[in-house]
Amino acid sequence: MAAASSDELDGFAVAVVREEGKWTVTAMDNKSLSSLSDAENLLREMRSAGAVFGLLDIDDEFFVVIRPAPSGSRLLLSDATASIDYDIAADVLDAMHIDVPDIDSDDLDDVEPWEEGDLGLLADLGLPEPVMSVIVGDTDLYADEQIGMIAARLGFADELSRVLDSLGH
Repeated sequence: MAAASSDELDGFAVAVVREEGKWTVTAMDNKSLSSLSDAENLLREMRSAGAVFGLLDIDDEFFVVIRPAPSGSRLLLSDATASIDYDIAADVLDAMHIDVPDIDSDDLDDVEPWEEGDLGLLADLGLPEPVMSVIVGDTDLYADEQIGMIAARLGFADELSRVLDSLGH
């Protein structure tokens, strides 16, 4: 795999909590960028009466949405082809019982990316599946721009901006 260590990965991981009508965004440890289980554990430890989910921007190449639930996390991977070069993307597919695409890494530039997972995982918070589909489907955007659109749609863009500014993004 090309990028296995979180030290090598650019991007960011944030936890988003909605409690009593208020959004809170906090930075997550960078190890969340390379380990799905670390990201899930950090989110589960957030003990909130409200909704909790994580947004991971990996190398500005793709993003992952993680929404822990008692029966297992609901997941969305913005680009399934990323699983060829990134361990965390392969882990997300594995958690959803989906095989890594059988594509040679030299041919990736010729393959149109596609998402895998639950496009409706934030629908109850105000981001319907068709809107998420449009955001994920806009492959001209970088992952951080797509995450920014999610934040704007749900109403926590200012909170996200503050955290990203503090992280130097």
